[in-house]
Amino acid sequence: MHGDESGDRTRRSYLKYGGGLLASGLLAGCSEGAGDEGEATERTGTGSKSYTVSMAPVGDVTFESVPERWESYFPGYADMGVALGQADGLTAVGVKSRYHTEYYEELDGVSVDEDSVTELYDEGIDRELYFELDNDVHLTDPQWLLQNSFFGLEEADVESITDTVGPFVGNTVFRRTDPWHDYRYYDMYGAFRKVAQVFGREEQYAAFESFHDDFLARVQADLPAADDRPAGLLCFAGSAEPEKFSPYRITDKGTNKKQFHDLGVSDALAGTGIEGLSTDDRGRIDYETMLEVDPPALFVRGHEDKSREEFVDTVLSYMTEHSVASELTAVENDDVYRGGPIYQGPIQNLFLTERFATLLYPDTYSGELFDRGRLSAIVTGDD
Repeated sequence: MHGDESGDRTRRSYLKYGGGLLASGLLAGCSEGAGDEGEATERTGTGSKSYTVSMAPVGDVTFESVPERWESYFPGYADMGVALGQADGLTAVGVKSRYHTEYYEELDGVSVDEDSVTELYDEGIDRELYFELDNDVHLTDPQWLLQNSFFGLEEADVESITDTVGPFVGNTVFRRTDPWHDYRYYDMYGAFRKVAQVFGREEQYAAFESFHDDFLARVQADLPAADDRPAGLLCFAGSAEPEKFSPYRITDKGTNKKQFHDLGVSDALAGTGIEGLSTDDRGRIDYETMLEVDPPALFVRGHEDKSREEFVDTVLSYMTEHSVASELTAVENDDVYRGGPIYQGPIQNLFLTERFATLLYPDTYSGELFDRGRLSAIVTGDD
């Protein structure tokens, strides 16, 4: 571990979950309902320094001091921490290429030192990494780690990390298609609120939420009529010359669909029987199947490293020359877009909402739709 072990224990000491992880059945998948409402336990003080945060599936976690070092397998939670001014404490994410930090370049004083961020996944997760990183808190749903066998972690590993290093606080929220997720879900800002409680940044969260709500209200006030909004097919295909696609369901309430819901995009796969990507569903579709649906808009994930122009010159150009893809209405009308990152947090979501608003409704929206300076001030605490 880094530094003096006893000193780190004093700095980071926390109380074990009520009843213990395994004894409480929380890692076995107890049901707490699947709604976003009905908050039972907020961040509450239990002494002069300690406070408790409750979040499914783990339940109550009591901290005796505010965490300084932290990680999240999910890049969306990493973005939440950054949005609360905690970028300097971020030590690791699951897969670095999935954590899109380019949005921070437009915000003065907001950045992440990517060289200092460790990648957790490398053909599995080495449990010893958790001990080496010595984090105060892990903003990761432990069920996600345990249900995906390719991580190579077992319940005993989670218990050992919890007891020796720091607790897990997190919920798999980017999608809602996993059958093992039988405990409550949170929407993006429900999860973000919990992260704010962990870091003791409730006022900063409230300012960010207000900024988001005002921005979204302004955008939605000018949305075209429902009949003028597109139905979209959202899928993944990382190749510049794609032939097979993994479909997502826009109707899924996972946080990675938030911008589509907020902008009134409907699901072109509704009523088709085609399911969305999940832990146990790796179905693929081809252009023939896609042509049967013939979506007005096509969103292709796996190309966030490209600009709009680069995407048009590669993926869309290939589709235009393809014997079947070229018959798609979306291809004929150039309504094929990068689909946005799978994992996103509140900062990234603001930029994505702006991006899709200006792409889908260019007659209504253009340019910057929110104040970068004001957002920077909220994130850096200068507001």
